[in-house]
Order: sequence, then C-alpha cells, then structure tokens
Amino acid sequence: MDALTATLKIAASGLGAQSERLRIVSENLANAQSTGNFPGADPYQRKTVTFVSELDRGSGGSVVEVGAIDRDPSAFPLEFQPGNVAADENGYVKLPNVNVLIEMADMTEANRSYEANLQVIRQARDLISMTIDLMRTP
Repeated sequence: MDALTATLKIAASGLGAQSERLRIVSENLANAQSTGNFPGADPYQRKTVTFVSELDRGSGGSVVEVGAIDRDPSAFPLEFQPGNVAADENGYVKLPNVNVLIEMADMTEANRSYEANLQVIRQARDLISMTIDLMRTP
C-alpha cells in the first residue's frame, strides 16, 4: 500500500473515532438533567470514550479505534427537590454526574481533531490528484 493511501486510511480511522466521541458527548449533554423514575433511583450516568492504537497490517501504520465506552464512576450530586418523583424520603434527588463545561470542552476538542483529520484527507486527495495530473502530461 502506498503512503498516500495509508495516510487516507489512518485519517479515516481518526474521523470515525472522533465521530463516535462526539456521539457520546451529545448523549451526555442530552441527559445532563435526567433523573431517575422513582425515589432513590440512579440517574443517567456519564459515558466516557477510550481510544486504542491498532496496527493496520495492510498499511503498516497505526490507526485509532474506540477501545471502550465506559461509565464514569464519580458520585452523583444531590439536590434538594422534594416535589420531584425521584426524591428520596429526605427530599433529595440524585442528579447525573455530567458536567456541562467538561462536555463542551470535550466536544470542542473532538470537533477540532475531526477537522484536522479531514484536512489530512483533503491534502492527501490533492496530492493524489496532482500525481495523476503529472502522469498524464507527456
């Protein structure tokens, strides 16, 4: 496999991984206020994404893949909301362990990484096109 094709494959793996990360961040943000359905029930638990580097035997390069999607083990914050259906006998409700600021920072980082991989694909495509044009000229 030539270097430009390998570059495309590696950058495409980055696009896929960051796309999955954006999906998880979106899910976390969408559920940032989701409480349980009955008194004392656990609310939505934040998800995290772990990436792993895999050797691609075809290209000889390392590609990135989603290694695992785990649950954040941090404690659920409690808030006094006695009228909520998820409130315990003392009136406290467990809220999701999602910090909107952290999720927004993760989203920005994933978006920039996605854009960088997309730019690599554009550059490699342009180089392939220039190579084909050079081969055409006598």
